[in-house]
Amino acid sequence: MQDRAPWLHSSFYRFSPLADPVAVAAHLRELARALAPGLLGSIVLAPEGISAALAASPDELAAFELALQRSGHFGDAPLVFKHSAGRTPPFGRLKVSVKPEIVALDFPHAADLPPPDEHDDSHLSPAAWRALLDREDVVLLDNRNHFEWRLGRFRGAIDPGVQHFRDFVAFVETQAPQWRAEHKTVAMYCTGGVRCDKTAPWMRSLGLTVLQLDGGILNHLQSMPDAERDWEGECYVFDKRIALDARLQETATEAGAVFDPSLPDEAWRLERARRLDES
Repeated sequence: MQDRAPWLHSSFYRFSPLADPVAVAAHLRELARALAPGLLGSIVLAPEGISAALAASPDELAAFELALQRSGHFGDAPLVFKHSAGRTPPFGRLKVSVKPEIVALDFPHAADLPPPDEHDDSHLSPAAWRALLDREDVVLLDNRNHFEWRLGRFRGAIDPGVQHFRDFVAFVETQAPQWRAEHKTVAMYCTGGVRCDKTAPWMRSLGLTVLQLDGGILNHLQSMPDAERDWEGECYVFDKRIALDARLQETATEAGAVFDPSLPDEAWRLERARRLDES
């Protein structure tokens, strides 16, 4: 029997209004110090909610997650944690920060859009997502960066060629008239789901019918024991592990194999990944 991996990674988010995110940040720092002194990663709090990527020993992570659920800060519905194990410490330290948004995406007329709804019926379970992959009336849209699509993707997924999120906006605006004319449903996915939740209201404002993979790629790989039927390649993760395979196992891929240094946006990402690896 293999030894249990020393690190358990957890990613999660929740759109839930916070009246005082600064006070919530202070409380979460106290919880981490008391219950999980070995906790590493990033917690971002904003008036719209929380987004986090964390790692610790399985016991410490379980204690922190339970306290977070019981804190009452994020509504009554249970937080959904997407877990993956690893032998590499994914982060160098714990950072709890307060920002204007948990994910900042620059949409046209953003102030006029309804808030994200992570529980609406546009969210498909992994099993339902698998069923739509072969539908001819569906456009399968990757809502990530180009380098992430290049490393791995759902079969049949379109690459919008994103080096900056404005590229995604431009691509969708260009394609939307044809998709509407052909009565296509746009099914999109991202790594953990938060980016799609933030994007969906804007896409609907263009008159598009939008579906999304609930919990993103990580939930699909965690939920489907034969996820390799649907997923091709590896999934990039924004920590020292670099990439996971379809079974959420850390791969041997290094940053130099992910980023193209001839592209300015990827060159700085490569340098940042190398600094992260050294920290």
